[in-house]
Amino acid sequence: MTMHLTILLRQGLMLLTLLALTYLAAGIGALGSINAASFYRELQLPAFAPPAWLFGPVWTLLYTLMAVAAWLVWRSTKQHRAALGLYFAQLAVNALWSWLFFAWYQGALAFANILLLLPLIIATALCFWRQNKLAGLLLVPYLLWVSFAAVLNFSIWQLNPGVL
Repeated sequence: MTMHLTILLRQGLMLLTLLALTYLAAGIGALGSINAASFYRELQLPAFAPPAWLFGPVWTLLYTLMAVAAWLVWRSTKQHRAALGLYFAQLAVNALWSWLFFAWYQGALAFANILLLLPLIIATALCFWRQNKLAGLLLVPYLLWVSFAAVLNFSIWQLNPGVL
């Protein structure tokens, strides 16, 4: 096998690994969201709340962009440990949110979780940016969506004090 083919196979395997790990975190979060659609319909929602069907496609796209960004950082430099460590830390905090909000009905803790998640995303994006500009940019939609989700989380929590 040529050296070039070995490198391509290694890079492809790492991309698949990062996609799998990222989707695994998404799946763990999704387990906490099994009743999300019916629960979301029962909540009093702010006027700016998106329809429930939008969350799945948006998160699928965001998780894919996140995994590709992590892969670009891994490819870009041997100095990727800290950046990928931040990536996996924010991924774990992200997965916990669904459990806090949809499984355990803890609106305040879910909001606190997002307040922890946002600086982790920013730190990850900045680390990624230093390693690979495109990787940093690929996290911008995620940061924007989680910022919106923080406002939505806070609003829903305030509108549903007996439930959350």
